[in-house]
Amino acid sequence: MIPARLSQAEERQWVATMVDRIATSERRRRLDDADLAARAQALSERYLDGLAAASSVRWVTNQNARWGSCTPVDGSIRLSTRLQGLPSYVIDYVLLHELTHLLIQGHGEEFWTWVHRYDRSERARGFLDGVAAATRRNEIEKAANHAAEPATE
Repeated sequence: MIPARLSQAEERQWVATMVDRIATSERRRRLDDADLAARAQALSERYLDGLAAASSVRWVTNQNARWGSCTPVDGSIRLSTRLQGLPSYVIDYVLLHELTHLLIQGHGEEFWTWVHRYDRSERARGFLDGVAAATRRNEIEKAANHAAEPATE
């Protein structure tokens, strides 16, 4: 909230300062692709005995239906930018999930045995389920509100 006593000039300055602070904070919270690659390597070493080696790990903007994906043939991993700003343990879970796919295709028992070596895997999955449910609810509400608007000609 902006204090009512500020002049318009002071208000503009205050808003600019706050926007800069938020932008700086967001930049600190977001990992770049090099950070993701280093994080993936550390997760592989800790939870997968160093067996999974990603050739590249990067953020992508075109994944709206999944959190991450990988191509085992070339070892590439892609994470949705929708993960940016979520808790680090959630990003680690998605990275580990995709790293495990570099070793094991599908979601069989052996796959989950490796993934569950990460002690926060269930918590992270629950968090992602909650985000997905909230997103779906928001989309349904937006569609309902749009449908209720009178047509303009």
